[in-house]
Amino acid sequence: MPVEVDNNTPRSQAYKQPRYDLVCIGFGPASLAIAIALHDRGINARVLYIEKQRSFIWHAGMLLPDARMQISFLKDLATLRDPTSKFTFVNYLKSKNRLVAFTNLSTFLPLREEYNDYMSWCASHFEEDVQYGHETISVSAVNNDDGPVKTWQVTSRNTETNQNSTVTARSVVIAIGGKPRIPIPISGFESQIVHSSSYSTLVPKILRATHKPHSVAVVGGGQSSAEIFNDLQNRYPNSSVSLFTGASALKPSDDSPFVNEVFDPEWVDTFYQLASASRQQATISNRATNYGVVRPELLDRLYEAMYHQRLHEPDQSKWQFKIVPWREAVDVQKSSQDSHQIRIRLKNTLNGEISMSDATFDLAIFGTGYERKGHEKLLESTKNLLQEERFAVERDYRVKYRRDAVAENCGVWLQGCCEDTHGLGDSLLSMLAVRGGEMVDSIFGSDTQQRARL
Repeated sequence: MPVEVDNNTPRSQAYKQPRYDLVCIGFGPASLAIAIALHDRGINARVLYIEKQRSFIWHAGMLLPDARMQISFLKDLATLRDPTSKFTFVNYLKSKNRLVAFTNLSTFLPLREEYNDYMSWCASHFEEDVQYGHETISVSAVNNDDGPVKTWQVTSRNTETNQNSTVTARSVVIAIGGKPRIPIPISGFESQIVHSSSYSTLVPKILRATHKPHSVAVVGGGQSSAEIFNDLQNRYPNSSVSLFTGASALKPSDDSPFVNEVFDPEWVDTFYQLASASRQQATISNRATNYGVVRPELLDRLYEAMYHQRLHEPDQSKWQFKIVPWREAVDVQKSSQDSHQIRIRLKNTLNGEISMSDATFDLAIFGTGYERKGHEKLLESTKNLLQEERFAVERDYRVKYRRDAVAENCGVWLQGCCEDTHGLGDSLLSMLAVRGGEMVDSIFGSDTQQRARL
């Protein structure tokens, strides 16, 4: 496990050489793919992974019963880079004695619960290199009187003791994922408004009695919102649930083979070379692959449930489970009748009119996506080293610092927050196997480069 810099050691002496070759901030799928690529390449580097959670888990709040992956298991953390890796999903199945049984399912889409177990299995091989329960506070440059920066200082806080610790590294990867986005003020409503990312961990604690007739709102028209809307009907069968979407209807995701090529690793090269305006247009034209859309099989299931209600009750206003189109949440307020309930202020996306929801709700769940700007706060103190005002990156995800400011063999790399330059797949799992290898090549040199040094 990592050791803090000795506070009694003179600063110039303590930071003369980096303690680590690489520090990865965040140990989710992106950093795990890097760890696997390092292992497969046999690179004996000093690496530390700093993770806020106390153990490895992937999207704990959305590990719903029967929820399946939206990508093929062949797009795991290794196969597309090296099918012979011990960390492929197939080898995981073999090690768990489930390979033959899985083939009998005749599917490319494993349960999300199983895929989380696969990644946890992978992560267990690197536990000695992971510092769990630590939230990174900042990444700063260590001044070098002899020239450009050669070392970074990474400061993190123990989430249990609140004590800070500091390590140094030649290279830093920031892969902290997204911050849940709720587009309305929630101060004072923390027990009545939750984000979809916390659904299965928080909602059972808030709505403890599954048999009671709760009233729940779901806000959003994407896959997470649809999955939650479906799950609530089973988890709280006596409750009333309304889903609000700003679109005209829940819309299907497009994962047809030609369109799906936007998630091919080779597409990143093409996308990165486009002009900024062309990138934006390409992103808009392909949004139906990922944003505000739902898997067709889930849409079929939901429509059948709606039809079953129509069969017994023609008046939709009396339905127990409702999908309300053309409505976007803009605010919430306490109910005048019951302070434990809320009403939602809704905007009609057709004409802009604002109105209050007819129903009151015990809870509102927002499936409204994520913000991916956390790296900017972590790197605040390094802004003076940038080539540009923003944290732009090279094709290899390396932050564009001035060449006279940061040494060539030293740098910071970003993961999962580069959609505007690297395409829609940047924050998704599809790219991770190949990208993990690219990151190792960029930081430590490719096999060819390493052989050339011998």
